[in-house]
Amino acid sequence: MRQFDLEATARRLDFPSLIAALERQFVEGCEVPARHVHAVGDAMTALVMPAWRPGRYFGLKVVNVAPGNAARGLPGLFATYQLFDATTGAPLALIDGGELTARRTAAASALAASRLARADARRQLIVGAGRVGSLLAPAYRAVRAIDDVMVWSRDPSAAARLAAALAADGHPAHAVADLASAAGEADIVSCATLATEPLIRGEWLAPGTHLDLIGGFTPAMREADDACFAGAGVWIDTAEALAKAGDLLHPIGSGVLRREDVRGTLADLCAAPPSARDPAARTVFKSVGTALEDLAAAVLVYESS
Repeated sequence: MRQFDLEATARRLDFPSLIAALERQFVEGCEVPARHVHAVGDAMTALVMPAWRPGRYFGLKVVNVAPGNAARGLPGLFATYQLFDATTGAPLALIDGGELTARRTAAASALAASRLARADARRQLIVGAGRVGSLLAPAYRAVRAIDDVMVWSRDPSAAARLAAALAADGHPAHAVADLASAAGEADIVSCATLATEPLIRGEWLAPGTHLDLIGGFTPAMREADDACFAGAGVWIDTAEALAKAGDLLHPIGSGVLRREDVRGTLADLCAAPPSARDPAARTVFKSVGTALEDLAAAVLVYESS
């Protein structure tokens, strides 16, 4: 069994290769049962996420969430990914689950944007300066010629640090303080936060904007208000988003969005040839993550070694 730490995992998951691997996996499909959630005593919750391609690979991601770790000076979340031969059950690889998850999450949004964002989109606003937010600029530059990256965070110092780090890596990035103004100037707005109240308002968005909502993964979490969905072409990563995403459940509950208005999933986008879009139409992509993406990324790590 091979082992891949954070650095080795990152080296094998460059965004052009990872986006292509995700697209192939969404087209080909795989078996993805519901995730398991277990309370491990009173201090920790474990999420177990399996996926497999019969006769080829079986993968299992384990995510351990321990909120009390902040007081211990440790991250609140640890994750590992195990890859097995799906015929013999032989273990093949143990992979850093945190890096794998962050990169496949950013890559999935970039994949959706390759079909939904305007071909001439140049200005990106990144909302959130965390781990996934730090990867959105390189992910999107793999699919669009981004020449202006704006970074906003509730913590201005975090936005400044991320913008400086991106600029040092060759991305045209700078921090912004006025979220409303930046959202109105952006061609692409990418949100990767843990917000429970909307940060982005539909009235701010210009015609033709692509809105990418990454952070919320429970009914209580929201990054966008109902107006962001009014008149927009809405797409989701998987059908699970309709059951879990507060960003969708709230506008559905208010009548702004109907379930049948959702145009399709990322698999639908990948299966159809790219089509021309109305340059004035707004689009929204809402993701909650899927073990299909984890498996595709893990196979890429293993087969690239």
